[in-house]
Amino acid sequence: MFRNRLGAPGAILFTALWLFGACAPTEEAPPSTATVFEGATVIAGDGSDPIEGAVFVIDGGQFTAVGAAGEVMAPEGAAHVDLTGRTVIPALIDTHVHLAVDRETLIDDLQRRAYYGVGAAVSLGHDDGDATAAVRDNPVPGAALAMTAGRGITRHEPGRSEVPYWINTAEEARTAVQELAGAGVDFVKIWVDDRGGQYEKLTPDLYGAVIDEAHQHGLRVTAHIFSLEDAKGLLEAGVDSFAHSVRDMDVDDEFVAMVQERPNVVLIPNLGARGAHEDMSWLSGTLSGEALEAAQAAHMDRPESHESFGIQARNLARLNEAGMTIVMGTDGNAGWRPHIEMRDMVESGMTPHEVIVASTSTSAAYLEMSDTGAIAAGKSADFVVLGSNPLDDIANTRDIVAVYLRGEEVDRAGLSAGWVGSQ
Repeated sequence: MFRNRLGAPGAILFTALWLFGACAPTEEAPPSTATVFEGATVIAGDGSDPIEGAVFVIDGGQFTAVGAAGEVMAPEGAAHVDLTGRTVIPALIDTHVHLAVDRETLIDDLQRRAYYGVGAAVSLGHDDGDATAAVRDNPVPGAALAMTAGRGITRHEPGRSEVPYWINTAEEARTAVQELAGAGVDFVKIWVDDRGGQYEKLTPDLYGAVIDEAHQHGLRVTAHIFSLEDAKGLLEAGVDSFAHSVRDMDVDDEFVAMVQERPNVVLIPNLGARGAHEDMSWLSGTLSGEALEAAQAAHMDRPESHESFGIQARNLARLNEAGMTIVMGTDGNAGWRPHIEMRDMVESGMTPHEVIVASTSTSAAYLEMSDTGAIAAGKSADFVVLGSNPLDDIANTRDIVAVYLRGEEVDRAGLSAGWVGSQ
């Protein structure tokens, strides 16, 4: 027989405490910080098949889940964004640019890139000062990330930029690399080009010393080239990437075989002017007046460019077919230029899907940026929402609806109003 061991007073106290606990307010769960994006076609950037009607979740600046509808559970209390009819790709990565060197203009450069869906850019060889490294180490919200090669290395080139190291001996080459390593650069950039016979160019003993010293310091070397002969010499010396392709002639079987023997060597095509008319009015969001007229003037029919572009296009097609790693880079300093370069890569024979992969996950891998470049759980939420599918037409990468970097939407309207209104 059960006996109440608390006694009457104790039983009353127990009952009161139980009732108080039952009626006390429960602690509410904190509101969700996640956002669920639903309905878009997602091109992940890793070469996998597109996901139709996809669902992905971002939280804390990262993708936390990506999949088809019904495969992803939305966190309770998350915000929802309907992207039905849209296409989503990873933010683009430009592996060859020349950024401004003063902080204010540099930030403007990176914001212009963000506006056009570029999440990161590498400045190759003209960074005089530490502004780019400072922004690399402390990224600016709403702007692309930056990497730097500091000052590049070349022979004496009076009349051109005086920022690079001008060298004439192997000792000078090694000293330059040592200084760059001490400055914490991400790459070493060299120019091996006589600029149409205007200058002496780096010889094998000079660029060989640069490459050897750079590798001793754990740095990779990217080379501006023009001729097939120099490209072969650089491969033999251990160069890591080409910041342009061969431009004087079609590559031969020997070069293709050399590339295939060196699967880690990377090509940044930088195809250059195609010489065909193109309507540049799509730049009106960031350019107006004279700037837009200048951009249009640079994209008119120029038959003299056809031969040069044809050589580069054929070389890109052959090297891509041979299995060389291709990434995207534009040279110069136009934030919108990746969309032109990507179109030209397709014109050269790559498929739109190959070009998107080259411009996102492959470029990220080349830069050793393991946390970006693809739409996948655990990656930084860097993506572009498009109004139309670039697999149908690569020019659709210009049909930008929204850009997100590190999980935050870029204020494209505010940036555009500031730029166009100030011109």
